[in-house]
Amino acid sequence: MSVTSPELIETRRDEIINACEKLYRTMSFKDITIREIGNITTFGRTSIYNYFQTKEEIFLALMQREYEEWAAEVSSAADENESMTAGGFADIIANSLERHSQLLKLLSMNHYDMEEHSRPERLTEFKTAYGASLDAVRKCLKKFFPGTDTERFIFVFFPFMFGVYPYAVATEKQLCAMREAKIDFKMHSIYEMIYSCIMQLLGGKA
Repeated sequence: MSVTSPELIETRRDEIINACEKLYRTMSFKDITIREIGNITTFGRTSIYNYFQTKEEIFLALMQREYEEWAAEVSSAADENESMTAGGFADIIANSLERHSQLLKLLSMNHYDMEEHSRPERLTEFKTAYGASLDAVRKCLKKFFPGTDTERFIFVFFPFMFGVYPYAVATEKQLCAMREAKIDFKMHSIYEMIYSCIMQLLGGKA
């Protein structure tokens, strides 16, 4: 297989993204370096630069993959169902985003830095995946809830997704600080927050 073959390029890109995802489960964004990523790939740090120029590009590619997978799930919901109640739709989206908690975690990070430190072509690829997720949600809304203000739903729901992860997942240090500050605060699951938001946007009862 030629070193420049599309298959090998895709395989190595996936290996880099997978390594980044593995590290991100236990390490913070700021602590993950290209060296750290290279340590758990089969071809080392210097070869990574043939595929990604910065750490931010790798994280952007990870978020792109998450958007692509989520968009495919949402689009399938539209294709596989003739009709759907507000509760049914809220349940599907809430379950899918709970499965894709990695996407919500990435969304809670500083998008500006990731995008600013990525090449235009990498950013365009990411925006294409993001656009597909918007279209998938629009597809469901137009099919199942034709009277809904689709763009209002998009305008509220997608920014809402950026804040879900920090309200659903907290470290013991954060929880301790809230107790010490005497904050009356109840953690809610990703499912609960997504379900509630969608039901309110569709005029149902959460």
